[in-house]
Amino acid sequence: MSTADKGNAYLEQVVAQQAVLEDDLRARRGAAPGGPALVAGPLVKRERALGGAAPEKVTPGPVDVRITGFWRWKNVLVPPNAFVVHTRRGREKPLHIGLGVSFRFNPSTDSFLVVPGATQTILINAYCICRELQGVLVQGYVQWGVQTFPIAYRKLDFSDPDDPMRLVNLQLREQAEAAIKDKVATMGVRDVLSDKQPIIEELTARLRAVAEGEDDSDQGLGLRIVTVQIKEAVVSSSRLWENLQKPYRAEQGQIARLAELQSQEAVAQREMAAERLKETQRLEYERELAELRARNEALQFDTEVAERLRRTQRKHDDSRAVAELETETTRHALRMERERHAEEAETGRLRIEREQELKRLELGGELELARSQALAGHERALLDVERVRMRADIDNQQTPASLQAKLIGLLPEIMAKLPKPEELRVVSINGSDRTTVSGLLAELAVVVGVLRSAIEGDGPGS
Repeated sequence: MSTADKGNAYLEQVVAQQAVLEDDLRARRGAAPGGPALVAGPLVKRERALGGAAPEKVTPGPVDVRITGFWRWKNVLVPPNAFVVHTRRGREKPLHIGLGVSFRFNPSTDSFLVVPGATQTILINAYCICRELQGVLVQGYVQWGVQTFPIAYRKLDFSDPDDPMRLVNLQLREQAEAAIKDKVATMGVRDVLSDKQPIIEELTARLRAVAEGEDDSDQGLGLRIVTVQIKEAVVSSSRLWENLQKPYRAEQGQIARLAELQSQEAVAQREMAAERLKETQRLEYERELAELRARNEALQFDTEVAERLRRTQRKHDDSRAVAELETETTRHALRMERERHAEEAETGRLRIEREQELKRLELGGELELARSQALAGHERALLDVERVRMRADIDNQQTPASLQAKLIGLLPEIMAKLPKPEELRVVSINGSDRTTVSGLLAELAVVVGVLRSAIEGDGPGS
């Protein structure tokens, strides 16, 4: 690289950002070197020598695996997001294998491997040579994870105690850089800078063929490529970068200058048009203002004349209205007086008619009473006559038997009205038939004669 190429600030900035990103993505350790995790071994040996239980120990590394128990009876507690494989001496297949599987552990016969199950990110800085033999820095990243752990732990090296994924990341990074360099070597500088999709497709295809295998076969590494992205593509030579930018910058400068000239011309034309429009509008405003002023003066004069006329007309109208109101008031008073006299005359006439009607009703009542009394006397006389006639008819129609029965019924009354006799005289009646009415009447006549003669002989004072 020449001295002129040392001043590519953009390239230096990209590399510095890549270093910072790598430092941020690097896994933080739970304990510093030489800390409690390293001195756990002697403590375990001391407890084992005393015959006591070993305290809980956290193994150093990216995965916090806890080991509890003592001697042969230990338990390995694996986090739920970590893969583990547990093997035993004399066994061909693992005893336990899977994600987050905890198990019992015998240090004398067992061995286990714990691998992080989280998605891993590989940062790639590929310094490539394009088809024009120019240096290009392609920056990207690959995210991958373990898909089939029974295949992955047999084919990959997870033996690094501090970072089991370090060797796998290095291998995948080398393969990715090689794939990027092969693809960039067939492309031009402009193609690399403008369209990164061919690089992404080529890199994805190669990594998936290696990590996942082809057609779901067991030839893969048991890994899964999550995503592949190209972040930056930077030309290493600053002079070439400037030369690549010059045509576009010159074109953009020409376009900008032409646009500026067109803008100035358009501004000048707009200014002239604005001046003309402004002057025209000013003259139009002055003319409209003069017309408006004349209209306002005429309107004001018309308003004043109309106001004077309205006031005069209103004055006469008010006077005429007052006179009409007075005349109407007088007419109303006269009309009320006439109505009052008419009502008084009508009231007097009604009073006289009522008195006459009362007198007529009184006379009619008296006449009706007299007529009713005469009619009642006449009817009473007629009833007396009718009663006498009916009695005579009844007497004429009586039979001797009825008369005898009637007389017999009156005998007690007759006897009660007779005076008390001082002497008893016996009259004997013979020779008549008492069974007949004539005989009975004859006897009664004799008795009556004797009684009359007795009464007359005694005198009035007896």
